[in-house]
Amino acid sequence: FNGSSIEVKVELTLLDKEKDTDVMSPNGKASPFSDCRPNGALGHCSDEDSAPPRLYQPRDYVEASVCHVKDLENGQMREVDLGSGRALLIKEHGEFSAIAHKCPHYGAPLVKGVLSKGHVRCPWHGACFNIATGDIEDFPGLDSLPTFQVRVEKDKVIIRANKQDLQSQKRSKAMARCSAVINSSTGFSHILIVGSGPAGLVCAETLRQEGFTDRIVMCTMDKHPPYDRPKLSKSLESTAEQLRLRSIDFLQDHDIELLTEKEAVAVDVKTRAVTFQDGSRMEYRKLFIATGSKPKPMNYKGQDVKNVFHLRTPEDANCVARLANNRNAVIVGTSFVGMEVAAALTDKAHSVSIIGIEAIPFQKALGEKVGRAIMKLFETNRVKFYMLNEVSEMLGHHGQLKEVLLKSGKVLRADVCVIGTGSRPATGFLKGSGVHMDSKGFVPVNKTMQTNVEGVFAGGDIVTFPFLGRSNKKVNIPHWQMAHVHGRVAALGMMGRPTEIKTVPYFWSAMFGKSIRYAGYGEGFDDVVIQGDLDELKFVAFYTRSEEVIAVASMNYDPIVSRVAEVLGSGKTIRKRDVETGDMSWLIDKGSQ
Repeated sequence: FNGSSIEVKVELTLLDKEKDTDVMSPNGKASPFSDCRPNGALGHCSDEDSAPPRLYQPRDYVEASVCHVKDLENGQMREVDLGSGRALLIKEHGEFSAIAHKCPHYGAPLVKGVLSKGHVRCPWHGACFNIATGDIEDFPGLDSLPTFQVRVEKDKVIIRANKQDLQSQKRSKAMARCSAVINSSTGFSHILIVGSGPAGLVCAETLRQEGFTDRIVMCTMDKHPPYDRPKLSKSLESTAEQLRLRSIDFLQDHDIELLTEKEAVAVDVKTRAVTFQDGSRMEYRKLFIATGSKPKPMNYKGQDVKNVFHLRTPEDANCVARLANNRNAVIVGTSFVGMEVAAALTDKAHSVSIIGIEAIPFQKALGEKVGRAIMKLFETNRVKFYMLNEVSEMLGHHGQLKEVLLKSGKVLRADVCVIGTGSRPATGFLKGSGVHMDSKGFVPVNKTMQTNVEGVFAGGDIVTFPFLGRSNKKVNIPHWQMAHVHGRVAALGMMGRPTEIKTVPYFWSAMFGKSIRYAGYGEGFDDVVIQGDLDELKFVAFYTRSEEVIAVASMNYDPIVSRVAEVLGSGKTIRKRDVETGDMSWLIDKGSQ
């Protein structure tokens, strides 16, 4: 029983389960910004971010007495109504503080999250916010929370809030402007970012937030500004506009130059230059490479048959949804993307079939029991599985897909096919650049996200980085949340302010209106301890390696995954024997009881 170990007694009580609105489709509500404007218009509310501060008249503020000073114990949170909006009231160490009550990422109610050591962690996807400043301290998401003034008068707790902040429930951190005089046709940028996913975007925004005033250019092979890619497989009808993370105006206002349809084809670290597909080149002082993953090619006959997709863009997703309407859809591969697409198509398609190379979906990631329970959920929703199978040929009629022939000899009717058989790092353009890659094409980086070449940083899906939770062994964690962290750490590294990655990996998936949440790094688990009811899909699965819990997954058990993330994040060890008992009152402050 070592000193950093913790006796964990957890009582698995089912918390009030509200409909998982984090999985909703894009009818305005799903967009991370739907609450931004009173009329629900999509788009980022950057109007007030860039406008000069105006002197607020008292009518811009609302003040309300929200409770008695004794109504809250230390370590408790309460959502309170101020008349023109709600706030989250928190009491820690005898002090009250108030912040916005919704997570800016997907609008989760933070009162159902976990309060610990000066921050609150979102129950849905693990983002953390400082309760004193409202600043985002762990991801996913880009925005921070507004804070509100709290005072106590005659035993009454009074909150004074800016009405606009109450309405928007989010704020962007202040950012510096570029003071360098730039002719946009100049082939030089102080910082060049290749890739516009969360790693690239967070890197650019962090540089500006931290006071960087030179040129930043971010280029992408995509034709859209940064968008919420994990939603593609969950809500196939979403447009790039509905999914966008930042508007063109926002990027322009903060002097982040975005070059779309600009694919990097070579890097020369000696002359510090990147060459693009269109023949142009750009020199840099510092480079951040965050090009993400690309689909693994799959061998089969009939490669030229149409209506076979890898899900890469909003256009791909829209096409798949349209082609599957009342038709037969076939999904190849039981990756999270493949399974999410299959689930999203069940209420549109005439039939949905999944072809998997293994016996049970998610077996490697979530273990056999959880995989089997999820497989059952799909079968209940009339999805047919063809497991231990592979595609031999795509058969077309007039060039359009009509049938998929399996190696077993089985023929499936198919009008549209989505291939989700995994991905590999998009790093081919780095061959011969001097930037070191391993045999699989991953780029090893140090703890500041710097590659073997000084001034060249990398992050996101393409890197292996030293992971604290595994004694700084280099690992690859291709999660959306992790990419945000890498972007921030790289930006600070570029500015000469090295900081360590202390985050706990957090991942989620959504199918049939249900969410799977996952925290930790479960690679190499040797046992799974399950509490709750797998058949009812109300369970917690603890992944253990020798005698230690290394990861956790849950369905319908919020906020347990965020709570475990809190314990793991504090550096404590959770022992296998502690979770086997089924009785566990987490030894973390008090949370929001």
